[in-house]
Amino acid sequence: MKAMILAAGLGTRLRPLTLKIPKALIPVANRPLMDRNIDYLKTFGITEIVMNAHHHCEQIIRHINNRSGVGIKVQVSVEPEILGTGGGIKKTMGFWGSGPFLVVNGDIVTDIDINKALETHKKAGNLATLVLHDCRPFNKIQIDRHFNILEIPFERCIEGADRYAFTGIHIIEPELLTCIPDGFSDIIDCYRKSILEGRPIGAYVATDHCWRDIGTVESYVTANKEAIKENRFLTGQGCQIHDTVILKDWAVIGNESCIEQGAEIKSSVLWNNVTIKESVKIVDSVITSSGIVSHDMINQVY
Repeated sequence: MKAMILAAGLGTRLRPLTLKIPKALIPVANRPLMDRNIDYLKTFGITEIVMNAHHHCEQIIRHINNRSGVGIKVQVSVEPEILGTGGGIKKTMGFWGSGPFLVVNGDIVTDIDINKALETHKKAGNLATLVLHDCRPFNKIQIDRHFNILEIPFERCIEGADRYAFTGIHIIEPELLTCIPDGFSDIIDCYRKSILEGRPIGAYVATDHCWRDIGTVESYVTANKEAIKENRFLTGQGCQIHDTVILKDWAVIGNESCIEQGAEIKSSVLWNNVTIKESVKIVDSVITSSGIVSHDMINQVY
């Protein structure tokens, strides 16, 4: 089975983290987000992946070219102009075969069982199947007792037992590609149109899983904390950490970082090649690659 990772966005809500690198390459617990998603897809037998890219696309291409021995083929669909989720999928028409394919948002971290969703999709005979879950306050997609999607509102609405949130994972039949207009488009608008025309768009409701959308700096920090789990402190390779450094609560420290005498790191994420000078406190903050910090930082991004 083939899959697509949607990764062409500008990462506006994650700025300044995404000013110099694409969202797909920001590190979560010292691993690029796209590597996590590629390995996740590989776990479920995905053999080929296409990623769309726009913002700093040359970095994504270089990263893909430098990956070796991973046992899965990955190619990049460059968008000189952003095409949206619908247009980005439409542009890759030549990549897909005759069977269903998977599309995953590039800014999530999850362990949802894709095979169960695929089984549901095949049994129902849907044009597409959206993987949903209970994630208040984002529940808005209404389904019936047969797991057909009845409505995808534009805004959040009054929650009910029959409404769920979209995980960013969907299974699509190639036939749907002919319904997507050329140029910029939103795949969700295509689903809305199909529902109005009586063409089946189904749902698979995931439970007992981990899921995190990395859309904001706050959720990015939370994703790092969740990724290290009970380990509390993750230190990359080649780090120099003085014996007097104080680590509190939890922390992620990137490769080749230097933490000088008396410094304190608490509930923070440090990328690669970061230097924290003597006696400096870093609390609830993110320090990006090659940053040199000589003064305290509380709830900041540098």
